[in-house]
Amino acid sequence: MDSPVLPFFAEPVREYTSKCAGRPVAVLRAGCLAPTGELGLDQLRASGADFTITTADTDHPAVRAITGEAPAGTIIGDLRTAPLRPRTFDIVHCGLLLERVSSVEVVLDRLTGSLRPGGLLLLRIADRDCAAGLLDRRLPKAARRALWRRFHPGTPGPFPAVYEPVVSVRGMQGYALMRGLVIAARTTGQSEPLVADRVTRTARGMCALISWLTRGRVAADHDQLLYVIRKPEDRFARVV
Repeated sequence: MDSPVLPFFAEPVREYTSKCAGRPVAVLRAGCLAPTGELGLDQLRASGADFTITTADTDHPAVRAITGEAPAGTIIGDLRTAPLRPRTFDIVHCGLLLERVSSVEVVLDRLTGSLRPGGLLLLRIADRDCAAGLLDRRLPKAARRALWRRFHPGTPGPFPAVYEPVVSVRGMQGYALMRGLVIAARTTGQSEPLVADRVTRTARGMCALISWLTRGRVAADHDQLLYVIRKPEDRFARVV
């Protein structure tokens, strides 16, 4: 099922696209699970905009099962060394990827390096510091598989639960500051199971219990972080 349009991402994409009249807008979909429907590209195409989309992901059995024989416009491999040409893409949409890979800062460097000056980095990541992130790291494999089937029925998985420290609010703030990137907007999201049953209700209950035991320090009201990050036009710009 296609994901619904999400204004949080779709509005900055629309604004950026309006400045690219006369040429295709190059989009990098980083992560085969990234829900590109939330960017509103179909609506923009209907109004005359043109997009080229490239997908990149790690070489993992679940990725191979989802992408098949890696059709044209797909890059499968080590994202730390993937052949991403500098200043090639207008928009990088990275969804549900960073929490399952190692060397996240190196991967992010590759993604941001592939952005044109002024381009957009749109992130949807699982929050390491929330209750759901803690559960994902600590649950036994059998429990993770059961939850994956409820949240992603018919999709191969689950993927590894790596969750490096940068995959958090504090981590992303530090990364953006050190790289001179501008966090234009940030919000939180809550993924919903496509099959709501005793397993998912139990998981939600465990998240609520963790939040209560930590007096709210580990939040249960979200499991994802969403960012709109801009790459400055001037590479010598300083973010204060």
